Amino acid sequence: MGSSTGGLLTIFPTNLKQLFEHVLHEEEHIREIRLRVHAPVLISMGGEEIFLTESGKIEKDIRKAKRLSCLEMEEIMQHICHDSVYAYEEEIKKGFLTLPGGHRVGIAGEVVLNDLGEIKTIKNISCLNIRIAHEMMGAADSVMNKIYQEGRVQNTLIISPPGCGKTTLLRDMIRQVSNGTSYGSPCQVGVVDERSEIAGCYHGVAQKNVGERTDILDACPKKLGMMMLLRSMAPQVMAIDELGGTEDVEALLHVVQSGCAILVTIHGDNVNEIKNKCYLQELFREKVFRRFILLSRKGNDFRIEQILNEDFEKC
Repeated sequence: MGSSTGGLLTIFPTNLKQLFEHVLHEEEHIREIRLRVHAPVLISMGGEEIFLTESGKIEKDIRKAKRLSCLEMEEIMQHICHDSVYAYEEEIKKGFLTLPGGHRVGIAGEVVLNDLGEIKTIKNISCLNIRIAHEMMGAADSVMNKIYQEGRVQNTLIISPPGCGKTTLLRDMIRQVSNGTSYGSPCQVGVVDERSEIAGCYHGVAQKNVGERTDILDACPKKLGMMMLLRSMAPQVMAIDELGGTEDVEALLHVVQSGCAILVTIHGDNVNEIKNKCYLQELFREKVFRRFILLSRKGNDFRIEQILNEDFEKC
């Protein structure tokens, strides 16, 4: 995993850079930095929660934690938006911003609705969740031989509880499928990156390595994106993160019927839990997925628990 501490420090205005400078030297171990008005600065690092003190040191005692003021939060938000929050209104109303390097900032505060009851923007922002984007080249090495059969990518579903590395694994699978491996030739890959987490696009350009033959629709709803890529880019393999409801499934079935292979992730603890989801019944009935990869977490890393075939037998 590479380090881009200098890039992360640009999130913070000059008067707060020194506060975060020390902890960001441990960037490769950090998963999240949670900032809340009048609440402790909380950092998820090395599989545990720690706190930042007023002097920028790491502390496990919450009583010694730095607490952000309203003004400091406003300064951070203005700095992230280059002193023009209005220019970022479209991104803000989706609840997150993507930063250089592919890092994401989740946003919470007072929601403003328009006349149609749709989210117009978020103001009086009181909570920021800075999610550090880690890139693990080779994360998928141990699964690549299982997802190919006779040189063709098999439809694969990655099942994982939250925070167990499914997006990291998917990203490296995309990269390797796109570039080609000893198990199969390079493929044209289409990625629908609804939450900007797979490729970490910033101003439309991927900040993470997703391969040389990969086309990305960033910040696009999965249902719309799958159809757009299918029509416009003729992918051989389609990848999406966090399969949602019935509309996503309908689009996915259309992709499969077109002859395009799929790489998909979904939240879940095991196969039985996924099989019991009503909106997925047709996918299982038609045996759309030929491979199931089950993940769990070990410390600060993910672990591949099982790889199963379409009959739920170990590969």
